[in-house]
Amino acid sequence: MSTTIPATAQLDLSSAGHVYRNLSVSELIEHAIRNDEGVLAANGALVAQTGKYTGRTPKDKCTVRDQSTEDKVWWDNNVPISAEQFRHLRAKATASFSDKTLYVVDTYGGADPAHRIKARFVVEKAWHALFIRTLLIRPTAQELASYEPDWTIIDMCTEVCDPATDNTRSDAVIALNMTAKEVVIMGTQYAGEMKKSVFTIMNFLLPLKGVMSMHCSANIGRDGDTALFFGLSGTGKTTLSADPERALIGDDEHGWTDTGVFNVEGGCYAKCVKLSKEGEPEIWNAIRYGSVLENVVLDEKRVPDFDDVSRTENTRCAYPVEYIDGAVIPSMGGHPKNIFFLTCDAFGVLPPISKLDGQQTMDHFLNGYTAKVAGTEAGVTEPQVTFSTCFGQPFLPLPPKVYAELLREKVQRHGATVWLVNTGWTGGPYGVGKRMSLYHTRALLHAALNGSLHDVSFETDPVFGLAVPTSCDGVPEEVLTPRKTWADTAAYDAKAAELKAMFDENIKKFR
Repeated sequence: MSTTIPATAQLDLSSAGHVYRNLSVSELIEHAIRNDEGVLAANGALVAQTGKYTGRTPKDKCTVRDQSTEDKVWWDNNVPISAEQFRHLRAKATASFSDKTLYVVDTYGGADPAHRIKARFVVEKAWHALFIRTLLIRPTAQELASYEPDWTIIDMCTEVCDPATDNTRSDAVIALNMTAKEVVIMGTQYAGEMKKSVFTIMNFLLPLKGVMSMHCSANIGRDGDTALFFGLSGTGKTTLSADPERALIGDDEHGWTDTGVFNVEGGCYAKCVKLSKEGEPEIWNAIRYGSVLENVVLDEKRVPDFDDVSRTENTRCAYPVEYIDGAVIPSMGGHPKNIFFLTCDAFGVLPPISKLDGQQTMDHFLNGYTAKVAGTEAGVTEPQVTFSTCFGQPFLPLPPKVYAELLREKVQRHGATVWLVNTGWTGGPYGVGKRMSLYHTRALLHAALNGSLHDVSFETDPVFGLAVPTSCDGVPEEVLTPRKTWADTAAYDAKAAELKAMFDENIKKFR
């Protein structure tokens, strides 16, 4: 494999028909409507459709394998491509600039100035420009005056790949070059690929500096206590961190330094399926002018119907973090006092909350058990049991042990309490039981956060060895012990044993 390919040339936009740089929210919305890319909903949000891809397509993501990545990247988890292949894809993307209208958006990834990157996006859709302007951190006018990017992300979402001539897996590709500091995205209009590309970059850079990069949300209490919520999409990171009693730091991606935690992003990306004002008022109120709704169906009066999943169950909204009342700006907090591992248990056998010891923390972090919920990835139409190490395997360029050791060290040094929270099913598996009550989950989290859950007695789950509280205000006692919620306890025992065997088998990979 050649390692003598020169660095990619500076990006040339001169062939484009017109280039708009760092437009305002209003200007981007005007462009999107004029370009027939979307419409305004009754609540003021811009509504856009993502076409064929309504979720991420992780199998189409690849990374250049060269001297700078050869001995660092976890190649069992990352599809390697050559520098030559990346140059071919880049050339295809830049050739498509010809006579197009392009939008340039300059952003920061990372609220902590000591650990941020400057990420420039070149996109062909005005609504994509609004999306990424919303999701990442927006430099001030003064900062933009001298802005020079560290990384460039080229998103030519309508340029379709040909596997026969482009050597791609499908008609879409997300290609990262850690040496050239560039990303090329083609063939998918799902805007989430842009934000997750930046997260992947941060997952590569931060741990090499001793900073823990985390797929988690974070908030902070009135007494200054920070909490983290790890989990895959659909487990409740955004919903549970948007708490009226606590200030939001961020809903998805964070770093943990020697001084505390910081948000990688400047916006939130919430799932909208079955969203209600009563159930999630903070998110409901954040969906307004300046936010972006993806694949949401509107009624005849342009009112969003969040119960309509005819296009996808992965309906989404992107909004600035400051649209959540009381959000922390800049998005930084101290060392976490409580850490929650959120799992959407499709088996319906895990307790709604349990306290983990040191070894259990490592095992559950490395296993990353959950269920992928419908629509989150291409082809997922109902919950699928999965083990996603570190609760974010698709975005990990480095081996799991790198992130696990950083977590172990930081939890031990700062004395955080770690909890496992099941936001999935109870009373039976998917198709038989029902989703855990959001009201009950919130009550359990508040009890853990205010310390009252520490004062109750705990019992050891006989199958999983977890420390399970026997009581909590606002939560029926039987809910705390999942076996009591099943009509058929023998079926519960069999399902619990099945999941425990899966846990034990999967953890062998990391032992």
